[in-house]
Formats: sequence, C-alpha cells, structure tokens
Amino acid sequence: MQLALDLKAEIMELKGARNAVILAHNYQTGDIQDVADYVGDSLGLAYHAKMTDADVIVFCGVHFMAETAKIVNPAKIVVLPDKDAGCSLEQSCPADKLAAFLETNRQKNYYVIAYINCSGGVKALCDVICTSGNAVKIVNQAPADRPILFVPDANLGAWVMEQTGRKMDLWQGSCYVHVEFTRDSINRIKAEYPDALVVAHPECTQAVRLLADEVCSTEKMVSFCRNAPVKDIIVVTESGMLHRLKRECPDKNLIPGPTDRCACADCRYMKMNTMEKLRNCLRDLAPRVEMNEDIRKRAELPLLRMLEQSK
Repeated sequence: MQLALDLKAEIMELKGARNAVILAHNYQTGDIQDVADYVGDSLGLAYHAKMTDADVIVFCGVHFMAETAKIVNPAKIVVLPDKDAGCSLEQSCPADKLAAFLETNRQKNYYVIAYINCSGGVKALCDVICTSGNAVKIVNQAPADRPILFVPDANLGAWVMEQTGRKMDLWQGSCYVHVEFTRDSINRIKAEYPDALVVAHPECTQAVRLLADEVCSTEKMVSFCRNAPVKDIIVVTESGMLHRLKRECPDKNLIPGPTDRCACADCRYMKMNTMEKLRNCLRDLAPRVEMNEDIRKRAELPLLRMLEQSK
C-alpha cells in the first residue's frame, strides 16, 4: 500500500514539474483513472487534447489515441506509457490497404468516414472522423450524393446504419474484445439477474446488441446507469469501464458482461499501461509519439471536421 501511495505522489510531483496533463480512457485500470485529470471516451479525450494548455500530454490509452492528441497538438510533447499498446481495430485497416482499395474503387468517389480507432495514416485518407458517441450525428451530415465507406469497425457501422437509415459499405474490421461477448454469454447472466437492464457498446455484434436495452458509447453509459430505474445493470463493454461507473453510480449493482471464456472482458492493449510506466514516461518524457508532418496535416482536417460537426 505504501509503495502505491509513494508512486502516486511521485506521479503527481512529476506532473506538476512537467506542466503535464494526464488523459485516461475509460478502459484504463482504476489506479490510472484515479490520478488522471480527465477520464472519458474517445470523443471527450479528443476535445480535451485539443483544448489543453499543458506542455506535455500523457495519454493513458492506446497508440491511436495518443497519436490523435499529437495530430491536434504538433508542438506539444505527447507520451504514451507503453509504446506497444495497440488496437485490433487499428491493425485491421492498414493505411496502405485502404489507399489501394480507394484507388481500385476511385470511380465510386467514396465519402470516407473513419472510426477514430485507426492510425493517423488512415485518418489522412478520410473525409471525416467519428467516435461511437457521435457516429450517428456524423453520418447524418454526410453528403447525400456520395456513397459512404465506413472504416474500420463493421459492427459499429452496421449499428449506425440501423440508426440512420443510411446505406454504407463497411470495412470488415472488429474489436477483438467486444466480439467476445455472445448472445449465449449475455443470456446466461440475464438468467441470473432477470430484472437487470443491459447496456452494450455498439462495437458488439448485432446478436448482442439486440439483447441490450441500450446501445451507446462508454460516456453515455454513465448517464444511462445513473438514471436507470433498476438497481441491477449488466454492462457489456471492456472491464475498465466498471471502475468509473461504480464511482459515479454507487447505488447501482453493476455487473460485468461475461464472455464465453471469462467473467469479464479485458483489453490486453489497454491493460499494458501501468502506474510504473506512467511514472516513467513522465520522468523520461518517453516514449514519445511522433508523426510525419504531411500525414499529420492531412489527418488533422477530418479530425477538426469531426469536432466541428459534433457541436
């Protein structure tokens, strides 16, 4: 316990000395969330990264998130506690493969909407970015006279089509964590808590989304759980979200959505960051996130377009 307290104190001292801001995604471990200046989903984190006046941005999440902060803050130092914290969605859509697909289908003149869970190189090829929290709003503002290509998450894209009625061609990527939830695994936990409501992330498969009382981003899960008329709520997303929900909704019995292989779902990439690595990256200002300036400039336009269209 004393070691944890000393580590926390060291992080806070380094944060002040570096004029740093610590941003943490909802899927980070509870101890990291507790020392962060802001905890939220990808949209909230993007806004805070854009608005911060800190000299150093410490991004406790995965690589594409830290890269997003660098895109909108080229002059600031951006560090990520573990440089190898990646994302299965980012890996499912390499920039060179997307570029080749767009070239092959150049006559279609796609309007490309990229879920923020992608590399800077993919963002640079797109017209606008979205998050799970604003995807419906972004798609509703897409031009009516161009076909839409939605990358890389096919499950999120399918859910957005259901919500908007807009037909889109979908890149066949997925989050390895959210596809581990199945209809059978959710039905089993529902049998244990028959009166519970189910809230699920739109990265889940359609079979799971159909069982949910609410499908929404992690940020919107907070208000859903807070205002739910029942005590028991089954939360179908990555396990780190439970820490924030328990803090903000202490009167609720929040039940992690199980998968077929375990009682809850951990993202191995999100959990690569630790308090020790957070301390080290503040101390050493490394590993830093750097970008090719041409790619950064091209990626910045669709990101800023997203922020403007999300107001």
